[in-house]
Amino acid sequence: MSQARADKKEIFGWAMFDFANQAYTLLIITVVFGDLFTRVIVGDAETGYRLGNLLWSLSLAAGYLLVVLTAPFFGAVMDLTARRKLFLFASYLVTVVATALLYFVAPGYILLGMLLIVVSNYAYSIGESFIASFLPDLGPPEDLGKISGFGWALGYVGGLVATGLALLFLGEVSQENFDNVRWVGPFAAGFFLLAAIPTFIWLKERGTASHHRNSSIWQQGRQRLEGSLKHLRGYQDLSTFLVSALLAMSGIYIIIAFTFIYGAQVVQWDEKMRVLTFITVQVTATLGAVFFGWAEDRQGSQFTYQFTLLFWIAAVLLIWQTPNITLWINALGYEAERQDIFLVVAVAAGLCLGATQSASRAIVGKLTPLPRAAEFFGFWGLSHKLAAIIGLVGVGLMQALVGLQNAILLCAVFFALAFAVCLKVNLSRGQEKARNYSAD
Repeated sequence: MSQARADKKEIFGWAMFDFANQAYTLLIITVVFGDLFTRVIVGDAETGYRLGNLLWSLSLAAGYLLVVLTAPFFGAVMDLTARRKLFLFASYLVTVVATALLYFVAPGYILLGMLLIVVSNYAYSIGESFIASFLPDLGPPEDLGKISGFGWALGYVGGLVATGLALLFLGEVSQENFDNVRWVGPFAAGFFLLAAIPTFIWLKERGTASHHRNSSIWQQGRQRLEGSLKHLRGYQDLSTFLVSALLAMSGIYIIIAFTFIYGAQVVQWDEKMRVLTFITVQVTATLGAVFFGWAEDRQGSQFTYQFTLLFWIAAVLLIWQTPNITLWINALGYEAERQDIFLVVAVAAGLCLGATQSASRAIVGKLTPLPRAAEFFGFWGLSHKLAAIIGLVGVGLMQALVGLQNAILLCAVFFALAFAVCLKVNLSRGQEKARNYSAD
């Protein structure tokens, strides 16, 4: 029997969590606090901010590692207790509190800053797995691409709103403006706190608790996790796709973390182009998530996912060749700057930024049996966090060896491998396996 489609209010409530948590992603990880931590809190300008960059990377990696170690276990416990919403609420509160406390991280308070980033990034990241586990409840498999795409698109709108307001009121990242920009933590926390309220009002808890009273729920969760590692191998297409998703996300995490660094170091853009690129990529990513979500429900999630991977490969090759393309255009008698070419390619790539992740989430939803949704989405979240560690460490080592411009080609390698692995996934067979789930 196919899952009934949830009402529009519940789907909107679910998607609002994506809208809300983008304030953390962009303001804390990508745009403001990361820069503040490396250049002002640590402030080792004499070494080229190498210590600050290293400590920032280690803080993020520690948070991701904690997700890798705990997400599948918490997923198993949530399935046993039918209390996914409670776990989601706990992760939300911890993220909000730890993020707000970043206000107290002043220059020199390095360990406090690292601790709060580890805690807040862990809570935010594991919350991504928790909210994703609700997706199979929201509609039949043929609607999941559209629903997932809507959530991702709304997330980009939330990121654009939160970051736009923060940049307007907080100003630039600098020692002189520290008293203003330090409010980025409370601002991001407040935005997340308020914008996610519809999620907890309208999102419904489905499922029935199945744990036994004669033993600890945590013991049962551990036992079920051990069994699920074996059980996952029985879902051949799901486990294969998770490998593909890990490879794809390794490339995407590099793009997310290094786009603005690449723009400054290789493209050598000015501040106006930096802001323009941020705004246009957010807009095109929103449009891409909506369009490809619509395309998924007509062409299929697997086709859409593979198409975006091929598009990514082409975009990375163009980004790599941006300096040379500029020279070729100028040689033909036309005036062009590196930053102009980079903007065009970055905007095109933005179309796939949300689409690849949205299609990935929809495919996992289609291949996952409902009784194990939280548990298997825990593995999906695990693959993403492993990808962050693999991608960022990999590009860091490559950059040291061959420079940033050539190191960006590692993204194309990850996308190509993800495409090759996904060719082995039979979506119809995997969906049939999920529908015929039994608890044996």
